[in-house]
Amino acid sequence: MFSRSLLCLALSVAATPLLADTVWLKNGDRLSGKIKFFDGGKLLLETEYGGSIRLDWKKIATLESDQELLIKEDAVTGERAKSLHAAEPGKVVLANGEAPRTIELASIQQILKPKPLVEDLTWKGNLDAALDYKRAETDTDDYEIDLKTQARHGLWRHNAEAGYDREYQDGVVATDNWAAEYALDRFLDEHWFWQGRLEYKHDQIEELERQRTVGTGPGYQFWDNELGAFSVAGLLNRTDYQYSTGEKDNFYALSMKWDYNRYLIGKSMELFSTGEVGKPLANVADYTLDADVGLRYKVNSWASLHMKAEKDLVSGAEGELDETRYSLGFGVGW
Repeated sequence: MFSRSLLCLALSVAATPLLADTVWLKNGDRLSGKIKFFDGGKLLLETEYGGSIRLDWKKIATLESDQELLIKEDAVTGERAKSLHAAEPGKVVLANGEAPRTIELASIQQILKPKPLVEDLTWKGNLDAALDYKRAETDTDDYEIDLKTQARHGLWRHNAEAGYDREYQDGVVATDNWAAEYALDRFLDEHWFWQGRLEYKHDQIEELERQRTVGTGPGYQFWDNELGAFSVAGLLNRTDYQYSTGEKDNFYALSMKWDYNRYLIGKSMELFSTGEVGKPLANVADYTLDADVGLRYKVNSWASLHMKAEKDLVSGAEGELDETRYSLGFGVGW
């Protein structure tokens, strides 16, 4: 009898999910899973039976959670609740030790999971491919592949990017280049970090055959959470040029880099932008700009469609450059 009781107890414990959150809907349904975040009128609930489910906030009666969550009732301030307890319809209890507080669901603007500074290794990234075919007086076929990935462990963050672009005009190769970049961030506190960067570009067609840039400088992380991230870095760079004729040149420059992404509509859409604006310290050019901005639509948990605009600008140089490119493509993420 005693062994049978132990067996039943073990089975009941095994069947109880860890950190199971519960959401009660106004129609009487009850859903269990793990609350990921709430933003833009949608609560994202991760379930074992249906994957990630987006719930309309107006359809929710109350909810409960054993997680520590950041509850924001305005755009600036927030309260860390050690757990959430169910309350009467339209309300929820924020449990903080001896002083629980009941608030209206309608007053909540965001729910986020606080992100600690030091945590286990996390790895995320995207691999995007874009194809562009134009049939006119000049037939153009353009193929582009871009990889962006980031790994974070404790105070260290590794950032890597790579891209390849090949274009044919009437069957003749007009563009053939690739680029790779690696940056290492060492966080000094929750927001400030120091970055070291190495970038290399190789072009098979243009006169400027190789570019190598080494830079370092401080950076600031404005935010990094379930809804996206935004960081900037100011760098002192040294750039070395090698031309197809064998000639070489180098110069120093100051630059500012940014990296921004923001998830929208329950994480089904993503707005992103990366770029760098620079000022050479020699009479090479007045300023340079290399930036992109785009929108990515999540087809499912790993596949996406994206559209992107890219801008390359070199002002005040002997061979000024001003190019804008638009692309549509398919990608995978992790």
